[in-house]
Amino acid sequence: MHTTGKKVLICGGGIGGLTTALSLARLGVNVEVFESAEEVRALGVGINLLPHAVRVLMNLGLGDALEAAGVRTAELAYYTRHGKLIWSEPRGTDAGYRWPQYSIHRGQLLELLWKAAQETLGDAVLHTGHHLAEFAEADGRVRARFVNRRTAQTSGQYEGDLLVGSDGIHSVVRKHYYPDEGEPKCSGRLLWRAVSVAPAYLTGRTMIMAGNADVKFVAYPIGKVQPDGRCLVNWIAELNLGAQAELPRRDWNRKGDKASFAPAFAGWNFDFLNVPRLIAGAFEVFEFPMVDRDPVPQWSFGRVTLLGDAAHPMYPIGSNGASQAILDAEALADALAAGGDDLQALRNYETARLAATAAIVESNRRLGPEVVMQIVEERAPNGFARLQDVISWEELEVIALTYKRTAGFEREALNARTGQKA
Repeated sequence: MHTTGKKVLICGGGIGGLTTALSLARLGVNVEVFESAEEVRALGVGINLLPHAVRVLMNLGLGDALEAAGVRTAELAYYTRHGKLIWSEPRGTDAGYRWPQYSIHRGQLLELLWKAAQETLGDAVLHTGHHLAEFAEADGRVRARFVNRRTAQTSGQYEGDLLVGSDGIHSVVRKHYYPDEGEPKCSGRLLWRAVSVAPAYLTGRTMIMAGNADVKFVAYPIGKVQPDGRCLVNWIAELNLGAQAELPRRDWNRKGDKASFAPAFAGWNFDFLNVPRLIAGAFEVFEFPMVDRDPVPQWSFGRVTLLGDAAHPMYPIGSNGASQAILDAEALADALAAGGDDLQALRNYETARLAATAAIVESNRRLGPEVVMQIVEERAPNGFARLQDVISWEELEVIALTYKRTAGFEREALNARTGQKA
Protein backbone atom coordinates (compact mmCIF):
# COMPACT_ATOMS: atom_id res chain seq x y z
CA MET A 1 0.00 0.00 0.00
CA HIS A 2 1.89 3.05 -1.24
CA THR A 3 -0.51 5.87 -0.44
CA THR A 4 1.12 7.77 2.43
CA GLY A 5 1.95 11.31 1.41
CA LYS A 6 -0.50 11.35 -1.48
CA LYS A 7 -2.90 14.28 -1.51
CA VAL A 8 -6.43 14.09 -2.92
CA LEU A 9 -8.75 17.05 -3.43
CA ILE A 10 -12.40 16.06 -2.96
CA CYS A 11 -14.91 18.45 -4.51
CA GLY A 12 -18.21 18.02 -2.71
CA GLY A 13 -18.84 17.47 1.00
CA GLY A 14 -21.96 15.34 0.65
CA ILE A 15 -22.44 11.69 1.52
CA GLY A 16 -20.17 10.40 -1.26
CA GLY A 17 -17.45 13.00 -0.74
CA LEU A 18 -17.24 12.55 3.02
CA THR A 19 -17.27 8.75 2.79
CA THR A 20 -14.46 9.01 0.26
CA ALA A 21 -12.49 11.28 2.57
CA LEU A 22 -12.86 8.89 5.50
CA SER A 23 -12.03 5.86 3.34
CA LEU A 24 -8.87 7.45 1.93
CA ALA A 25 -7.74 8.76 5.29
CA ARG A 26 -7.66 5.17 6.57
CA LEU A 27 -5.05 4.47 3.91
CA GLY A 28 -2.83 7.33 5.03
CA VAL A 29 -3.89 9.57 2.15
CA ASN A 30 -3.95 13.31 2.80
CA VAL A 31 -7.35 14.65 1.78
CA GLU A 32 -8.97 18.05 1.58
CA VAL A 33 -12.73 18.39 1.19
CA PHE A 34 -14.36 21.38 -0.50
CA GLU A 35 -18.07 22.01 0.05
CA SER A 36 -20.02 24.71 -1.81
CA ALA A 37 -22.37 25.45 1.08
CA GLU A 38 -21.12 27.91 3.67
CA GLU A 39 -22.33 25.76 6.53
CA VAL A 40 -23.29 22.12 6.94
CA ARG A 41 -26.90 21.93 8.08
CA ALA A 42 -29.32 19.05 8.67
CA LEU A 43 -31.37 19.68 5.53
CA GLY A 44 -33.45 17.35 3.41
CA VAL A 45 -35.65 14.45 4.41
CA GLY A 46 -35.23 10.69 4.64
CA ILE A 47 -33.08 8.26 2.67
CA ASN A 48 -32.35 4.55 2.83
CA LEU A 49 -29.00 2.86 3.18
CA LEU A 50 -28.90 -0.68 1.83
CA PRO A 51 -26.83 -3.40 3.56
CA HIS A 52 -23.90 -3.19 1.11
CA ALA A 53 -23.49 0.52 1.88
CA VAL A 54 -24.02 0.02 5.61
CA ARG A 55 -21.19 -2.52 5.50
CA VAL A 56 -18.84 0.19 4.20
CA LEU A 57 -19.92 2.71 6.84
CA MET A 58 -19.62 0.18 9.64
CA ASN A 59 -16.10 -0.66 8.49
CA LEU A 60 -15.36 3.06 8.89
CA GLY A 61 -16.45 2.86 12.52
CA LEU A 62 -19.87 4.46 12.10
CA GLY A 63 -22.01 1.54 13.21
CA ASP A 64 -22.99 2.94 16.61
CA ALA A 65 -23.78 6.36 15.17
CA LEU A 66 -26.00 4.84 12.47
CA GLU A 67 -27.80 2.69 15.01
CA ALA A 68 -28.50 5.72 17.19
CA ALA A 69 -29.66 7.99 14.36
CA GLY A 70 -31.47 5.59 12.04
CA VAL A 71 -34.17 2.95 12.01
CA ARG A 72 -33.39 -0.63 11.04
CA THR A 73 -35.75 -1.27 8.15
CA ALA A 74 -37.49 -4.59 8.81
CA GLU A 75 -39.77 -4.93 5.80
CA LEU A 76 -40.48 -3.57 2.33
CA ALA A 77 -44.04 -3.85 0.99
CA TYR A 78 -45.65 -2.85 -2.31
CA TYR A 79 -49.37 -2.04 -2.57
CA THR A 80 -51.81 -1.01 -5.26
CA ARG A 81 -53.39 2.46 -5.21
CA HIS A 82 -56.37 0.72 -3.58
CA GLY A 83 -54.22 -0.43 -0.66
CA LYS A 84 -54.06 -4.10 -1.70
CA LEU A 85 -50.83 -5.93 -0.93
CA ILE A 86 -48.74 -7.03 -3.93
CA TRP A 87 -45.44 -8.08 -2.40
CA SER A 88 -43.64 -7.89 0.91
CA GLU A 89 -40.24 -9.09 1.98
CA PRO A 90 -38.01 -8.75 5.05
CA ARG A 91 -35.07 -6.39 4.79
CA GLY A 92 -31.63 -6.01 6.30
CA THR A 93 -30.81 -8.23 9.26
CA ASP A 94 -34.45 -9.34 9.36
CA ALA A 95 -33.82 -10.88 5.91
CA GLY A 96 -30.62 -12.65 6.98
CA TYR A 97 -28.11 -10.04 5.85
CA ARG A 98 -25.01 -9.59 7.99
CA TRP A 99 -25.64 -5.83 7.95
CA PRO A 100 -28.80 -3.78 8.54
CA GLN A 101 -30.71 -1.62 6.13
CA TYR A 102 -31.23 1.80 7.68
CA SER A 103 -33.83 4.49 7.10
CA ILE A 104 -32.37 7.78 8.27
CA HIS A 105 -32.81 11.52 7.91
CA ARG A 106 -30.43 12.70 5.20
CA GLY A 107 -29.36 15.65 7.31
CA GLN A 108 -28.56 13.43 10.29
CA LEU A 109 -26.46 11.13 8.10
CA LEU A 110 -24.57 14.10 6.70
CA GLU A 111 -24.01 15.48 10.20
CA LEU A 112 -22.60 12.21 11.53
CA LEU A 113 -20.31 11.89 8.50
CA TRP A 114 -19.14 15.49 8.92
CA LYS A 115 -18.49 14.92 12.64
CA ALA A 116 -16.50 11.78 11.83
CA ALA A 117 -14.49 13.74 9.26
CA GLN A 118 -13.78 16.50 11.80
CA GLU A 119 -12.57 13.94 14.33
CA THR A 120 -10.51 11.99 11.80
CA LEU A 121 -9.18 14.70 9.51
CA GLY A 122 -9.46 17.93 11.48
CA ASP A 123 -11.27 21.13 10.57
CA ALA A 124 -8.28 22.54 8.72
CA VAL A 125 -8.89 20.32 5.67
CA LEU A 126 -12.70 20.63 5.64
CA HIS A 127 -13.56 23.75 3.67
CA THR A 128 -17.07 25.19 3.40
CA GLY A 129 -17.97 28.07 1.09
CA HIS A 130 -15.68 26.56 -1.55
CA HIS A 131 -17.41 26.02 -4.88
CA LEU A 132 -15.20 24.65 -7.66
CA ALA A 133 -14.67 27.28 -10.35
CA GLU A 134 -11.95 25.69 -12.49
CA PHE A 135 -9.18 23.13 -12.43
CA ALA A 136 -6.28 21.99 -14.58
CA GLU A 137 -3.72 19.22 -14.60
CA ALA A 138 -0.03 20.04 -15.10
CA ASP A 139 3.34 18.62 -14.08
CA GLY A 140 1.82 15.58 -12.40
CA ARG A 141 -0.47 17.67 -10.19
CA VAL A 142 -4.03 18.99 -10.26
CA ARG A 143 -4.61 22.64 -9.43
CA ALA A 144 -8.08 23.91 -8.53
CA ARG A 145 -9.60 27.30 -7.80
CA PHE A 146 -12.68 27.73 -5.65
CA VAL A 147 -15.11 30.60 -5.20
CA ASN A 148 -17.68 31.61 -2.65
CA ARG A 149 -20.99 31.37 -4.52
CA ARG A 150 -22.59 34.11 -2.46
CA THR A 151 -19.85 36.71 -3.01
CA ALA A 152 -18.35 35.33 -6.26
CA GLN A 153 -14.92 35.97 -4.74
CA THR A 154 -12.10 33.43 -4.89
CA SER A 155 -12.09 31.44 -1.65
CA GLY A 156 -8.87 29.55 -2.29
CA GLN A 157 -6.52 27.79 -4.69
CA TYR A 158 -5.18 24.33 -3.96
CA GLU A 159 -3.27 21.53 -5.60
CA GLY A 160 -3.00 17.81 -5.11
CA ASP A 161 -2.02 14.54 -6.73
CA LEU A 162 -5.62 13.66 -7.63
CA LEU A 163 -9.02 15.37 -7.77
CA VAL A 164 -12.34 13.63 -7.10
CA GLY A 165 -15.50 15.25 -8.46
CA SER A 166 -18.24 14.28 -6.02
CA ASP A 167 -20.06 17.54 -6.67
CA GLY A 168 -23.51 16.23 -7.50
CA ILE A 169 -25.82 16.08 -10.48
CA HIS A 170 -24.81 19.60 -11.58
CA SER A 171 -21.14 18.68 -11.28
CA VAL A 172 -18.57 21.24 -12.43
CA VAL A 173 -16.06 18.44 -12.91
CA ARG A 174 -18.37 16.41 -15.14
CA LYS A 175 -19.31 19.47 -17.18
CA HIS A 176 -15.60 20.13 -17.79
CA TYR A 177 -15.33 16.80 -19.62
CA TYR A 178 -18.86 16.73 -21.06
CA PRO A 179 -19.54 20.43 -21.81
CA ASP A 180 -22.38 19.76 -24.25
CA GLU A 181 -24.37 17.42 -22.01
CA GLY A 182 -26.89 20.03 -20.96
CA GLU A 183 -29.40 19.82 -18.13
CA PRO A 184 -30.39 16.53 -16.44
CA LYS A 185 -32.98 14.40 -18.22
CA CYS A 186 -36.48 14.89 -16.88
CA SER A 187 -38.82 11.93 -16.36
CA GLY A 188 -41.91 14.13 -16.22
CA ARG A 189 -42.45 13.04 -12.61
CA LEU A 190 -42.43 15.42 -9.67
CA LEU A 191 -41.87 14.34 -6.08
CA TRP A 192 -43.01 16.05 -2.91
CA ARG A 193 -41.01 14.95 0.12
CA ALA A 194 -41.75 15.58 3.76
CA VAL A 195 -41.72 14.16 7.29
CA SER A 196 -44.65 13.87 9.67
CA VAL A 197 -45.12 12.58 13.19
CA ALA A 198 -47.69 9.79 12.87
CA PRO A 199 -48.82 6.55 14.51
CA ALA A 200 -46.49 3.64 13.79
CA TYR A 201 -47.87 1.26 11.17
CA LEU A 202 -47.38 -2.42 10.30
CA THR A 203 -44.09 -3.57 11.91
CA GLY A 204 -43.17 -0.05 13.01
CA ARG A 205 -40.13 -0.41 10.75
CA THR A 206 -41.86 -1.03 7.39
CA MET A 207 -41.16 0.83 4.16
CA ILE A 208 -44.28 0.92 1.99
CA MET A 209 -44.83 1.90 -1.62
CA ALA A 210 -48.28 2.20 -3.14
CA GLY A 211 -49.64 3.14 -6.55
CA ASN A 212 -48.14 2.93 -10.02
CA ALA A 213 -45.98 4.83 -12.50
CA ASP A 214 -48.35 7.80 -12.63
CA VAL A 215 -49.28 8.23 -8.99
CA LYS A 216 -47.24 6.78 -6.15
CA PHE A 217 -46.81 7.19 -2.42
CA VAL A 218 -43.80 6.02 -0.38
CA ALA A 219 -43.52 6.06 3.41
CA TYR A 220 -41.04 4.78 5.96
CA PRO A 221 -40.14 5.66 9.56
CA ILE A 222 -36.89 7.52 10.18
CA GLY A 223 -37.42 7.79 13.92
CA LYS A 224 -37.90 5.09 16.50
CA VAL A 225 -41.39 4.44 17.87
CA GLN A 226 -42.00 6.55 20.98
CA PRO A 227 -43.96 5.56 24.13
CA ASP A 228 -47.08 7.22 22.68
CA GLY A 229 -46.95 4.85 19.70
CA ARG A 230 -45.93 7.52 17.21
CA CYS A 231 -42.77 8.03 15.19
CA LEU A 232 -41.25 10.32 12.60
CA VAL A 233 -42.32 9.11 9.15
CA ASN A 234 -40.64 10.17 5.93
CA TRP A 235 -42.94 10.21 2.91
CA ILE A 236 -42.83 10.95 -0.80
CA ALA A 237 -45.81 11.74 -3.01
CA GLU A 238 -45.15 11.35 -6.72
CA LEU A 239 -47.18 12.42 -9.76
CA ASN A 240 -46.42 11.95 -13.44
CA LEU A 241 -46.96 15.37 -15.03
CA GLY A 242 -45.88 14.28 -18.49
CA ALA A 243 -42.63 14.29 -20.43
CA GLN A 244 -43.17 17.87 -21.63
CA ALA A 245 -43.79 19.30 -18.18
CA GLU A 246 -41.45 22.07 -17.08
CA LEU A 247 -40.13 20.88 -13.76
CA PRO A 248 -37.93 22.85 -11.34
CA ARG A 249 -34.17 22.40 -11.17
CA ARG A 250 -33.17 19.62 -8.79
CA ASP A 251 -32.76 21.20 -5.37
CA TRP A 252 -33.04 19.43 -2.02
CA ASN A 253 -34.43 22.54 -0.34
CA ARG A 254 -37.09 23.91 -2.71
CA LYS A 255 -40.38 24.39 -0.82
CA GLY A 256 -43.52 22.78 -2.26
CA ASP A 257 -47.26 23.31 -1.87
CA LYS A 258 -49.52 20.51 -0.60
CA ALA A 259 -52.35 21.79 -2.78
CA SER A 260 -50.33 20.75 -5.83
CA PHE A 261 -50.60 17.04 -5.07
CA ALA A 262 -52.72 16.26 -1.99
CA PRO A 263 -56.01 15.96 -3.94
CA ALA A 264 -54.56 13.01 -5.91
CA PHE A 265 -54.23 11.05 -2.65
CA ALA A 266 -57.46 12.19 -0.96
CA GLY A 267 -58.99 8.71 -0.99
CA TRP A 268 -55.87 6.79 0.08
CA ASN A 269 -56.97 5.92 3.60
CA PHE A 270 -55.71 2.35 3.86
CA ASP A 271 -56.30 -0.09 6.70
CA PHE A 272 -52.67 0.29 7.79
CA LEU A 273 -51.94 3.94 6.88
CA ASN A 274 -53.96 7.11 6.48
CA VAL A 275 -52.14 8.88 3.65
CA PRO A 276 -54.21 12.12 3.65
CA ARG A 277 -53.63 12.53 7.37
CA LEU A 278 -49.91 11.90 6.93
CA ILE A 279 -49.74 14.60 4.25
CA ALA A 280 -51.75 17.04 6.37
CA GLY A 281 -49.38 16.53 9.31
CA ALA A 282 -46.21 17.48 7.44
CA PHE A 283 -44.06 20.24 8.92
CA GLU A 284 -43.03 21.46 5.47
CA VAL A 285 -42.91 19.94 2.00
CA PHE A 286 -40.00 19.95 -0.45
CA GLU A 287 -40.49 19.73 -4.21
CA PHE A 288 -38.07 17.61 -6.19
CA PRO A 289 -38.08 16.60 -9.88
CA MET A 290 -37.25 13.01 -10.79
CA VAL A 291 -34.26 13.44 -13.09
CA ASP A 292 -31.09 11.61 -14.05
CA ARG A 293 -28.42 11.70 -16.73
CA ASP A 294 -27.41 9.26 -19.42
CA PRO A 295 -24.48 7.05 -18.41
CA VAL A 296 -21.19 8.37 -19.79
CA PRO A 297 -18.40 6.24 -21.28
CA GLN A 298 -15.65 7.53 -19.00
CA TRP A 299 -15.24 8.88 -15.46
CA SER A 300 -11.46 9.05 -15.07
CA PHE A 301 -9.37 11.56 -17.01
CA GLY A 302 -5.72 11.60 -16.05
CA ARG A 303 -5.61 12.59 -12.38
CA VAL A 304 -9.30 13.44 -12.13
CA THR A 305 -12.31 11.17 -11.61
CA LEU A 306 -16.04 11.36 -10.88
CA LEU A 307 -17.98 9.84 -7.99
CA GLY A 308 -21.58 9.58 -6.77
CA ASP A 309 -24.21 11.73 -8.45
CA ALA A 310 -21.51 13.46 -10.49
CA ALA A 311 -20.74 10.09 -12.07
CA HIS A 312 -24.11 8.31 -12.19
CA PRO A 313 -27.15 10.36 -11.14
CA MET A 314 -30.16 8.04 -11.07
CA TYR A 315 -33.86 8.11 -10.35
CA PRO A 316 -34.63 7.66 -6.61
CA ILE A 317 -35.92 4.15 -7.19
CA GLY A 318 -34.74 1.08 -5.33
CA SER A 319 -33.16 3.09 -2.47
CA ASN A 320 -29.84 3.23 -4.29
CA GLY A 321 -28.60 6.80 -4.80
CA ALA A 322 -26.68 7.37 -1.57
CA SER A 323 -25.76 3.70 -1.28
CA GLN A 324 -24.05 3.66 -4.67
CA ALA A 325 -22.02 6.77 -3.82
CA ILE A 326 -20.81 5.01 -0.67
CA LEU A 327 -19.83 1.96 -2.72
CA ASP A 328 -17.93 4.27 -5.09
CA ALA A 329 -15.92 5.57 -2.14
CA GLU A 330 -14.92 2.06 -1.10
CA ALA A 331 -14.00 1.10 -4.67
CA LEU A 332 -11.84 4.19 -5.12
CA ALA A 333 -10.04 3.51 -1.84
CA ASP A 334 -9.49 -0.13 -2.84
CA ALA A 335 -8.05 0.92 -6.20
CA LEU A 336 -5.60 3.33 -4.58
CA ALA A 337 -4.71 0.83 -1.85
CA ALA A 338 -3.55 -1.63 -4.50
CA GLY A 339 -0.58 0.66 -5.10
CA GLY A 340 1.14 1.39 -8.38
CA ASP A 341 0.37 4.15 -10.80
CA ASP A 342 -2.24 6.70 -9.71
CA LEU A 343 -3.69 7.07 -13.18
CA GLN A 344 -4.11 3.32 -13.51
CA ALA A 345 -5.76 3.23 -10.08
CA LEU A 346 -8.39 5.72 -11.25
CA ARG A 347 -8.99 3.67 -14.38
CA ASN A 348 -9.32 0.52 -12.25
CA TYR A 349 -11.86 2.29 -10.05
CA GLU A 350 -13.81 3.28 -13.15
CA THR A 351 -13.71 -0.30 -14.45
CA ALA A 352 -15.06 -1.58 -11.15
CA ARG A 353 -17.96 0.85 -10.96
CA LEU A 354 -18.96 2.45 -14.27
CA ALA A 355 -20.78 -0.44 -15.93
CA ALA A 356 -22.36 -1.56 -12.66
CA THR A 357 -23.89 1.84 -11.94
CA ALA A 358 -24.94 2.36 -15.57
CA ALA A 359 -26.99 -0.83 -15.28
CA ILE A 360 -28.77 0.58 -12.23
CA VAL A 361 -29.51 3.87 -14.02
CA GLU A 362 -31.11 1.93 -16.87
CA SER A 363 -33.01 -0.40 -14.53
CA ASN A 364 -34.39 2.53 -12.54
CA ARG A 365 -35.66 4.08 -15.77
CA ARG A 366 -37.69 0.88 -16.20
CA LEU A 367 -38.98 1.35 -12.60
CA GLY A 368 -36.56 -1.15 -11.05
CA PRO A 369 -38.23 -3.43 -8.49
CA GLU A 370 -41.19 -1.03 -8.31
CA VAL A 371 -42.31 -2.27 -11.73
CA VAL A 372 -44.47 -4.83 -9.88
CA MET A 373 -46.92 -2.05 -9.01
CA GLN A 374 -47.18 -0.97 -12.64
CA ILE A 375 -47.61 -4.55 -13.86
CA VAL A 376 -50.51 -5.09 -11.48
CA GLU A 377 -52.06 -1.73 -12.40
CA GLU A 378 -51.97 -2.59 -16.10
CA ARG A 379 -53.30 -6.11 -15.65
CA ALA A 380 -55.96 -5.26 -13.06
CA PRO A 381 -56.72 -1.50 -13.13
CA ASN A 382 -59.96 -2.01 -11.20
CA GLY A 383 -58.39 -4.15 -8.51
CA PHE A 384 -58.42 -7.89 -7.93
CA ALA A 385 -59.86 -10.55 -5.68
CA ARG A 386 -56.83 -12.85 -5.81
CA LEU A 387 -53.34 -11.55 -6.52
CA GLN A 388 -52.34 -14.90 -8.03
CA ASP A 389 -54.83 -14.27 -10.85
CA VAL A 390 -52.85 -11.16 -11.79
CA ILE A 391 -49.20 -12.00 -11.13
CA SER A 392 -47.49 -15.14 -9.88
CA TRP A 393 -45.32 -15.37 -6.80
CA GLU A 394 -42.51 -16.66 -9.03
CA GLU A 395 -42.67 -13.55 -11.23
CA LEU A 396 -42.54 -11.30 -8.18
CA GLU A 397 -39.55 -13.19 -6.77
CA VAL A 398 -37.63 -12.94 -10.05
CA ILE A 399 -38.19 -9.18 -10.26
CA ALA A 400 -37.00 -8.64 -6.69
CA LEU A 401 -33.94 -10.88 -7.02
CA THR A 402 -32.94 -9.46 -10.40
CA TYR A 403 -32.81 -5.95 -9.01
CA LYS A 404 -30.81 -7.01 -5.96
CA ARG A 405 -28.24 -8.58 -8.27
CA THR A 406 -28.14 -5.53 -10.53
CA ALA A 407 -27.65 -3.20 -7.57
CA GLY A 408 -25.12 -5.46 -5.84
CA PHE A 409 -26.97 -6.51 -2.71
CA GLU A 410 -28.06 -10.06 -3.42
CA ARG A 411 -27.91 -11.61 0.04
CA GLU A 412 -25.66 -14.64 -0.38
CA ALA A 413 -23.10 -12.78 -2.50
CA LEU A 414 -23.02 -9.83 -0.11
CA ASN A 415 -22.82 -11.97 3.02
CA ALA A 416 -19.72 -13.64 1.58
CA ARG A 417 -17.90 -10.29 1.69
CA THR A 418 -15.51 -9.58 4.52
CA GLY A 419 -16.24 -6.86 6.98
CA GLN A 420 -17.71 -6.13 10.36
CA LYS A 421 -21.05 -7.71 11.21
CA ALA A 422 -23.95 -5.81 12.68
